[in-house]
Amino acid sequence: MITEVPAHSLFSGRDRGLLDVVLRHDNGVITEISEGTVPATGPRSLVLPAFVNAHDHARPAASSFGAVGMPLESWILRSALGTPIDPYLTAASALARSARAGCAAMMIHYTRPSGAMPLVEEAKAIARAASDVGIRIAFALAVRDQNPVVYGDEEPLLAGLSRDDRSTIEQMFVRAPMSPKAYIELTDAIAAAIAGPKVDVQLGPAGVQWCSKPLLEAVAENSALTGRRIHMHLLETIYQRAWADRHFPDGIVRYLRDIGLLSERLTLAHCIHARPDEIEMIAASGARIVTNFSSNLHLRSGLAPIKAAHRCGCAIAVGVDGLALDEDDDVLREMRLVQMAHGGLGFDRTWTTAEFLGLAVANGRKATGAPGTGALVPGAPADFVTLDLDRLDRDQILPVDPIDLLFARGNASLLRDVVVDGRLIVQDGRCTGVDRAAIETELRGIYRASAATSGLQHAWPQLSASLQNWFETNFACG
Repeated sequence: MITEVPAHSLFSGRDRGLLDVVLRHDNGVITEISEGTVPATGPRSLVLPAFVNAHDHARPAASSFGAVGMPLESWILRSALGTPIDPYLTAASALARSARAGCAAMMIHYTRPSGAMPLVEEAKAIARAASDVGIRIAFALAVRDQNPVVYGDEEPLLAGLSRDDRSTIEQMFVRAPMSPKAYIELTDAIAAAIAGPKVDVQLGPAGVQWCSKPLLEAVAENSALTGRRIHMHLLETIYQRAWADRHFPDGIVRYLRDIGLLSERLTLAHCIHARPDEIEMIAASGARIVTNFSSNLHLRSGLAPIKAAHRCGCAIAVGVDGLALDEDDDVLREMRLVQMAHGGLGFDRTWTTAEFLGLAVANGRKATGAPGTGALVPGAPADFVTLDLDRLDRDQILPVDPIDLLFARGNASLLRDVVVDGRLIVQDGRCTGVDRAAIETELRGIYRASAATSGLQHAWPQLSASLQNWFETNFACG
């Protein structure tokens, strides 16, 4: 059945916008955009390509577990207090937040399985949550086979803990690694179980400091053989930069290029401390960089060289990484922050706001395996959002381009409806497929009962001090 969506203003992704048109879609596909009758009463509407959260982990807000104002190397251990206890509920909550923020697709780099069920079954639960919410996902089970606590020998750190605290940390983080062969086979099994038109299963090495050369080389070989996409962190922190320089004196990105990991199938999260020659290699390979602006600030990681990367031809996408500025998964605000920080200096502009919105959507879809570029044109997937144009253009003094206004003051509160694959997944700001409020209430109860009695909570004061001492002793980064 053909559905009609009137738009007082529509940005297709390819131009500055159309006025007073009707978008028609049927069976998940846009069939027509034409002049039509737009209601003269009620709030005006702005229709845009749906957004993409191109790097995330589908986990709860870390600040609720005390992971606040600390570098990644401490944060990643502290935030383990938020390990999913019910994978379906945790994923449904995160995916519903992303959908409410206007995302048609979200990358789940699954770094922290619950341990409560077999991994294939856990992946099924997450895929079911995505189906219930109605959002497209890419799913990559993150893998690591070295450096579980620090980037090197953790024995000096563990030796400083009490026997009980050491046992807690070892049980939580120091486990027998999965072999490269076993990881490839597990990824194949997950793909057989959940892959489909709205689920793209990818390979997910956690990051070079956490993955051995045999593991990275096995991932590169399998991706080249199968065409499967890869999603990986790279050079997020000053300590990761120092580790990479120590272990790959000829260059970590050069090594990734030489083993065949760099390709158009690869998406790299962060790249904050990538150097100009490394950015050029990434760009030349066709790989993408996902920047996570607020996460980088929360974790004191730095500002990524996004303007330089764009100017040398590197594809840029935007992710929330579970740490949006207000920890609300507002990807629109994240895009605005990236545009403001990297959009140029003085009269020198990196891109127009319309160009940036278009590239963020297109590159995000490429990263997550979503079909098309996101452009709202006949024959394209019906993935779009409707915003309240009256609230965005609240003064209506002079005609101002809605996309410029969007990047001046837009946020998720302006979103009314979200359509993905022709399905209305958010209506008047509420998710239609799941009861997000009820899910989050249930999750709070579960976490309150478990977090307070966690052994990690008891071990934290000494562990935190030992972590800082270990990194400052082993990596003097200035």
